[in-house]
This record gives sequence, C-alpha cells and structure tokens, in this order.
Amino acid sequence: MCKLQERRTELQSPEGRCGMLDATDRAILAILFKDATQSNRTVAEKVGVSQGTVSNRIKRMEQLEIIEGYSIRLNPEKIGWRMTVVVGIRMEKGRLLEIQEKIAEDPRVVSVYDVTGDYDSMVVALARDREDLNDFTKTVLSLDGIERSHTHMVLNTVKNTWIGIPELEFSSD
Repeated sequence: MCKLQERRTELQSPEGRCGMLDATDRAILAILFKDATQSNRTVAEKVGVSQGTVSNRIKRMEQLEIIEGYSIRLNPEKIGWRMTVVVGIRMEKGRLLEIQEKIAEDPRVVSVYDVTGDYDSMVVALARDREDLNDFTKTVLSLDGIERSHTHMVLNTVKNTWIGIPELEFSSD
C-alpha cells in the first residue's frame, strides 16, 4: 500500500495504483453526491458492479477520508438565513491562527480560509437580516488584532456546492 501524503492527496486504488481514483470510484462518488441516501444495491446497479464492490469502495474512501461524512443540504433562506457575506480580513502579523479560531467560533460563520493576495483570510458568513449583519460586523469583525475588513454582500448565488450552514438555534420552550 502506498504511503498517504500529509494532505491525503495520494491513495491506494484497489488495483494497486497510487494517487488517483479510478472510474468506478468516481462513478460511486457522483451517484452519492447527488443522493447519499441511496442503498449500496442501487448504487451497484447504476455503476454496473456488485454490491460488495460498492460497499468495499465506500469503506476504503471513508478510511482514507475521501468521504468525510454524510449530511443533508438545507436552503439557508428557508430557515431564516437571508444574507450571505464574503469578508476579506487583514490581521496583525503573527496572530492569524488565534484570530481565525475566534472568528470560527461564531455560529454565523460557515467557512474561514487562509488566502493569498490583499487579505490574510476570507470568511463566508450568513446573517438573518441587516441587524444581524450589523451585529456580526461590530462583534466578530472588530476583534482585537483585525486591522481591516472588507465585506462583500452576495446578491445572487450562481453555484454553491459547499453544504454547511450556521448551527441552528433551538428553543427549549
């Protein structure tokens, strides 16, 4: 078996080849990406392989963390998240990880990225309304160590394949 590199870009295929998914793996992933609730039997029929092959391939991809988990996709607007923002943030030198960890704690934050270019980090967040966005700006984007932020409001989503949304708040009433 080949050694997995630090970022898990290299993997052992069933045929012993390293560094690639074969056509069967890709077909299984394509079917599961559209609907991960399908049974192994249904996936096997669509791919044209045995149910055991599908089961083994899925287990292997889970072990190699190619498949990191299974989730549902929600429409953020229909559950109250009416605004999406992308924020470029410049931070004090030497404080990047500390500040990113604080930003990531906010339940409105969907993603935090290290980037190249004019900013040190890019943040994707959702807000319920302008008041919620105002609160996000005054609390999260004014953390100690943030030198500058530039907020871009998303007007229209053309494509969105990431699945995450902020944690849902549940009332105990």
